[in-house]
Amino acid sequence: MKIFIAMTLEQEQLSRLRDRLDVQICYHPALDDAGRAAIRDCEVAFGNPPAEWLVDTPSLRWVQLESVGFGEYASLDWKSLGKRLRASNLKGFFDEPVAQSILAGILAHYRGMTRLAQLQAKEEWEGDALRPRLRTLGGDSVMLFGYGDINRRVEALLSPYHCSITRFRSDWAMPALEKALEAADIVICVAPHTAATRGLFDRELLAKLKRGALFVNFGRGSLVDEEALADALESGALGGAAIDVTQDEPLPASHRFWHCRNMLLTQHTGGGTGDEIDRKIDVFLANLGRYRRGEAPLGLVDFQREY
Repeated sequence: MKIFIAMTLEQEQLSRLRDRLDVQICYHPALDDAGRAAIRDCEVAFGNPPAEWLVDTPSLRWVQLESVGFGEYASLDWKSLGKRLRASNLKGFFDEPVAQSILAGILAHYRGMTRLAQLQAKEEWEGDALRPRLRTLGGDSVMLFGYGDINRRVEALLSPYHCSITRFRSDWAMPALEKALEAADIVICVAPHTAATRGLFDRELLAKLKRGALFVNFGRGSLVDEEALADALESGALGGAAIDVTQDEPLPASHRFWHCRNMLLTQHTGGGTGDEIDRKIDVFLANLGRYRRGEAPLGLVDFQREY
């Protein structure tokens, strides 16, 4: 067996894999031409190799992604490709750090931390003039769009604040969604990139949110019309946004989000922790054991659902 590693590791982490595994490891974090040639002879891949590489890899049988998201691979012909290749993601892996980041983003807006950080950077004192604009979290109407592991954990973290929660799972209907948006103080999106969610929060749907609402997206950047969101913030129609994911990453220097009013950008760090890579290796080793025993790896992607 040959295993292709498509992610950057510290030397100690790479040594850990080599010490644990009695197989040949092909380590190509740069994902260059040499990597593309090497993966053709590998049976297993760990990381997120470029989507187009998976088509021309006759020996590859299983990919352990280092992400929950599957959007970059969704357009492949899985009806054919899925006959020889399985993919598993990190379902449930990021629920605690992302949920905490979401709660932190909400509180940062409510307690004025975003504004205070800007004032500190400019060495300006606003003080008492800021106090009337501050809010406390408690009894708010919260809409959760997507109800997987992360938003379930968000709901648990919100429980001390006695918020009213409206949940939307994958079987959501537009009339109910529009009605919930009109009533929500906070909208939290943690949904996958699918045909049903791409571009869903367009200008028309964002206009349904009540004035002053907070819009939070820690799912996929493809869910949101970014120009429409920027307009809603600049006009004051929305009270703020906490955005972890964008359509282009890194965000282009000319993008409006950099300087948008009441915008908190967390730069796709919502799931980050100091031991993140080591824990990903733990998941891979456990799933590799299952694979070698002929068992299905945990977190297998449903190609029809695209997650």
